[in-house]
Amino acid sequence: ASIMVTALLLNKRPRADFMLIGPSHEVAMKAFSQAAGMIEADPYLKNRFQIQYHVKTIIDLRNKASLRVVTFDMKIATGSRPVGILLDELHVMSTNSDASRIIAQITGGMISTPESFLITITTQSDLEPAGAFKNALHYARGVRDGRIPNGRVLPLIYEFPEDWQRRDDKPWLDQKNWPLVMPNLDLSFTIDALLPEYEQAVEAGDGALRLWASQHLNIEIGLALHDGRWAGADYWLGAKDPEQITLENLIERSEVIVAGGDAGGLDDLLALAVIGRDKVTKDWLHWAHAWAQTDVIEKRKEIAERLRDFERDGDLTISVDAKEDVKQFCDVMERLWKTGKMPVQNGIGLDPASITTIVDELAARGIQTAANGGPIVAAKQSALALSPSIWGLERKLKDGTFWHCGSAMMAWCVSNAKAEQRGNAVLITKQTAGKAKIDPLVATFNAVMLMSMNPEALGSSYLEATRLIVL
Repeated sequence: ASIMVTALLLNKRPRADFMLIGPSHEVAMKAFSQAAGMIEADPYLKNRFQIQYHVKTIIDLRNKASLRVVTFDMKIATGSRPVGILLDELHVMSTNSDASRIIAQITGGMISTPESFLITITTQSDLEPAGAFKNALHYARGVRDGRIPNGRVLPLIYEFPEDWQRRDDKPWLDQKNWPLVMPNLDLSFTIDALLPEYEQAVEAGDGALRLWASQHLNIEIGLALHDGRWAGADYWLGAKDPEQITLENLIERSEVIVAGGDAGGLDDLLALAVIGRDKVTKDWLHWAHAWAQTDVIEKRKEIAERLRDFERDGDLTISVDAKEDVKQFCDVMERLWKTGKMPVQNGIGLDPASITTIVDELAARGIQTAANGGPIVAAKQSALALSPSIWGLERKLKDGTFWHCGSAMMAWCVSNAKAEQRGNAVLITKQTAGKAKIDPLVATFNAVMLMSMNPEALGSSYLEATRLIVL
């Protein structure tokens, strides 16, 4: 509020439009109340500015310039040509499915004004960064670190070095280091005021602690380590393969390959997970991809920006055509089958629900179900059936014999998984119904189930299937 009132004081352009944009009505009202209070408390400002409470606008009586305090919404973007904009709490705005479009619209109108400016203020997100916030954060870091030498932004970021945030000894927990990321320490708050909430978070566990740290120490959350999380989530980020696994090099490095698929309705993702056994180390190598129908984007607007991030990463395909996802899914399956590295039996494990179209498409390509002598089997989804693969993957993640491609999509799905005890078995469900997708993780469990059978490859030729003495 004080930054934007100061912008009004310094402005020389007649009828200039300034906007302070809050992520919600409550935040916008608080900002307007602060700005109005500053003006009312000072005789000079009170004579210079007119406060229009009903439209949350402040008018400079000298030149009719105005400051509007508004809520982040597509309506504010229409026809706007602001001179200055302040976005408050961008990480919250990014949950809006139209966030990138709205920001592009309102900043596009600033091009014709030489002195125009955009200021973004935000704490770290309490979820993994996504959408407009993720893009802005990575860009600002790139300018700060010199990777983007000509960036037109002044980044002011209070955060610990990246290696500090990922180290097992968590140096960011040392209270001596806290002042490094707290520019307002002893001005608007003290360390003593933070300690009760901090101690409560420590007692609640790692998930609550990281949530607290994201808001007070700007620690970026890589996985949402919530209560009831799947045990493998604690080791997932550390299992990223340093050689950056792709489908191509997984095929090249593996002696045998299996695949798992999981398909839900139009509101879910169609997921494919591939696991290869390394020729040399015998470690398991993992790659995954998913497809989303446009229905998901339309119905689940709260995760639309995140899904578009995954699309930009190359880990997700948003299908416009109703048959495109199944065709591309089967393209990958056919490619794997033709390598000769899949076992004749138990090579492809599919969720029995909603797979008829996939089975028909694969059959048309000569890849049959087990009943017809082919590699396709139904991967049962009950707690009792999936528990061995769930427990097995947990152990391999911890002992360092499972490596994945490091995709943000898979990390998100892992963070969404909730483990529920069912007698002596465990069932993986969604942490939040609807918006928390776990399909690629379930596809991974289906593939783990097949690789656990210690399969042998079919072999694409006599030379690959036979031991030879080379003279």
